[in-house]
Amino acid sequence: QVQVVESGGGLVQPGGSLRLSCAASVRFSNINRMGWYRQAPGKERELVATITSGESGESRNYADSVKGRFTISRDNAKSTVFLQMNSLKPEDTAVYYCNVRGIVWGSQYDSWGQGTQVTVSS
Repeated sequence: QVQVVESGGGLVQPGGSLRLSCAASVRFSNINRMGWYRQAPGKERELVATITSGESGESRNYADSVKGRFTISRDNAKSTVFLQMNSLKPEDTAVYYCNVRGIVWGSQYDSWGQGTQVTVSS
């Protein structure tokens, strides 16, 4: 079973920044996609950003609500993905979950972290 561990959440004022990290317990060669989702109270979980490996290279995808403010990146050697969040707004308050997908020993996996709370408030 692939383990996924997030860190970096916390309380920040509007306009501030936070950086989330997520480490997966597999080699980068076993990862197809890494991403971040979030779930606010009373709402469904939504995609925030993903980074995918493909034949044409690396591709990134962002929710419209975070474009220009959030940046997803990764350290392939450490199988770690980051989410740099700038210009945070109160509506960014949510539990942020890391998701990692790939293939290990011929079997597909789709693993989630336990979530990390991000609160944007003055």
